[in-house]
Formats: sequence, structure tokens, C-alpha cells
Amino acid sequence: MTATDQDAGFTAFVQAHTGSLHHTAYLLTGNRQAADDLLQDALLKTWLAWRKIDQRAAWAYTRKVMVNLTTDRWRRRRYEAITIDIDDRRRDPGGEAGFEGVEDRAFIVRQLAGLTPHERAMVVLRYYADLSEADVAEQLGVSVGTVKSTCSRALARLRSRGGAAPATRSLS
Repeated sequence: MTATDQDAGFTAFVQAHTGSLHHTAYLLTGNRQAADDLLQDALLKTWLAWRKIDQRAAWAYTRKVMVNLTTDRWRRRRYEAITIDIDDRRRDPGGEAGFEGVEDRAFIVRQLAGLTPHERAMVVLRYYADLSEADVAEQLGVSVGTVKSTCSRALARLRSRGGAAPATRSLS
């Protein structure tokens, strides 16, 4: 494969998946600017590894890079407050299917921002990205039991907040 073929393949990947990857980054960070930064860092790492990865799994690879970068950031800045853009309602055509029936996306983002970064990553991967518990465990390098218990606790926290019950009832 020539360098031109690699460039074309990566460009096609970015054009096809930027919307859904950006939406995942936004859910992981809760902030539009942080999501932009996270996606750019993840795409850079994906580009650097482009020759080594299976292009059919590039979306999953990039998503895993985003989760790892998010985890690295919250480990470094464990006590930093998370800010969210309540008025960020830019439509993402790739993310429409993940929120069918939920009218207020800002509500979901506010609820996710109340979780710890680790809980948020698990809930986003499990319920937004629709990964199995085993896949989430593999992506995050934890056991399946940890995924189950963390998701259960996170959903219980979401339900305990006023108005969150209708939005999370269908998740368990």
C-alpha cells in the first residue's frame, strides 16, 4: 500500500466517521472544546498507527484511543471541575440513532457530567456505543464484573436525581 493510498484511506475514514466520533467525544467530556481537542488527539494517534491497524476496525481503535486519553486526563486532573455547554445543540447526523425518543440532549449531557469520568466512560460505551459488557471491559482494561457494578451504580445515581428516571429506566 502506497503512502497515497494510506492518505486516501485515512481521509475517507475521517470523512465517514467524524460526526459519530465527535459525538462520542462530547459525551465523554461534556464540553464542546474539550471534545474537539480529544477528537483531534485521537485522530492524530490513529493516523500515526494507520499502517498497523486494521482499517475495518479503525472506528473502534479511535474510540478506544479517545477513552484512554479521557482516562489519562481525569487521572491527571482528578479534582478539576467539569464544565458543560448547555446550549451546545449542534445536530450530529451520525448520533441521531443513539438518542431516539430523548428530546432534550442537553439534559443527558448534564446528567452524564454528574458522573465520575470512569463511570461516564462506561455508560457511554455500554449504552451509547451499544457495546457488550465484555467489549466495554476489554476497551477499558477492567473485568466484566467491574463494568456491571459500575454501570449499575452510575444508573442508580442518575435515577436518584430528580427527573432522570424516565430517561434511564430503559437502560437497565
